[in-house]
Amino acid sequence: MTSHPEQNPQNNGYWNGPDYTPPSMPVPPQPAQEQYGWPQPQATAPDPGPSTNAYPGTGPTGPTGPTGPGATSAYASAPVPTKKKRQRGPLRMIVPTALIAALASSGITVAALQATSSPAAGGTTQVNTVVQGSPANPDWTQTAKVAAPSVVSIAVQGRTGSAEGSGVIYDRSGNIVTNNHVVNGVGAGAQLQVTLSNYQVYAATLVGSDPSTDLAVIKLQNPPGDLQPIALGDANNLTVGQPVMALGNPLGLSETVTTGIVSALDRPVITQQQSGGNSPLSGGTPQQAVTNAIQTNAAINPGNSGGALVDVSGKLIGITSSIASLGSSQGTSGNIGIGFAIPVNQVRSVADQLISGGTVQQAYLGVSSTDATAKVDASSFSGAGVRQVVSGSPADQAGIRVGDVILGIDEDTVPNSEALIAQVRERNVGDRVTLKVARGTSTVEVPVTLAAGQ
Repeated sequence: MTSHPEQNPQNNGYWNGPDYTPPSMPVPPQPAQEQYGWPQPQATAPDPGPSTNAYPGTGPTGPTGPTGPGATSAYASAPVPTKKKRQRGPLRMIVPTALIAALASSGITVAALQATSSPAAGGTTQVNTVVQGSPANPDWTQTAKVAAPSVVSIAVQGRTGSAEGSGVIYDRSGNIVTNNHVVNGVGAGAQLQVTLSNYQVYAATLVGSDPSTDLAVIKLQNPPGDLQPIALGDANNLTVGQPVMALGNPLGLSETVTTGIVSALDRPVITQQQSGGNSPLSGGTPQQAVTNAIQTNAAINPGNSGGALVDVSGKLIGITSSIASLGSSQGTSGNIGIGFAIPVNQVRSVADQLISGGTVQQAYLGVSSTDATAKVDASSFSGAGVRQVVSGSPADQAGIRVGDVILGIDEDTVPNSEALIAQVRERNVGDRVTLKVARGTSTVEVPVTLAAGQ
């Protein structure tokens, strides 16, 4: 199952948030609670935070809960060499990596939220401070120097518990991007505290959150004038094998950086969303958050949730959110070399919408589907079998039929129903896409214009 890397400051453990349902693989390291995972091979959420009731920036005690990037909840989709690559089945055990500490009396189960709070040196939203490094010979010292100032630690105190995680400075107005499970894992009305890389502490307020993508934006109260927003990269230019760095506050160890590579692209990672999200396929039924994630072997642990995944130049390419775990529902779970990040292109789209209006419009197709196999010209192909088409939906208007098996969207392969959800979710309302559909014993291409979910 995949678990969120958010830490539980009080229990050194991670609790699976109500928004996360552990798939079959990785699960979030939680204090003593059950870990939330995604329905697919699970991956644990990359918001690894301190293990002891510590907020980003607190002591180095290790997490004791099962929710954390090491939680079990990873999807088992096959790695793809480039952004436009075939997708494989999602890992079942995905755990959010936010570190959450819940009060003993609270019955809340927060999806392993571990906020990685670490006073990192700030990066700028502008690309002017980007490192001129080469993927073949990265200068990690310079990469960290550029990106760290843009990474913050987030401490959350709510009525049901506390949590820790990481965040990334998005602009000079004080907006900070993080994971939804970091700021909403301990209930509504929680108090937010942000520690910058220079150890200055600020109160923050929630601007908006989107459970369906596990993203949220918070804003500093009376922000300083020298904030360094992180430079934004382009996830469409990523390739499997390229070097990357993860920055955050795992286990309360602020200013922690780890390096690795892009292990796979377009990995469907599923987490149970909190109330308020709709399916990108049916447009009306709340369901799990599905991300077309970047997979990396850069170490991600509880408390890293909401932190930055950057390329060698220091540009943001993703927000770390979950990790894969070996499946233990109790006990400490940590990095096993399978972490996930939400692609920066989706982060930018969601953050801009939250900042401008507080709500996010999600694209949807208008079908319900299940894993299926189609036989075309004596060959068998896996895909998303259409079980129902919503009347009047984009799929209905385009002529998609029950019994069709969707094999791809544009240049991307759709090997299962989770991949279909992830592909639709990463696109925008109004995008015109071409579906590759197996119908009978042949294939047809069906153009569809995605609409806004109801």
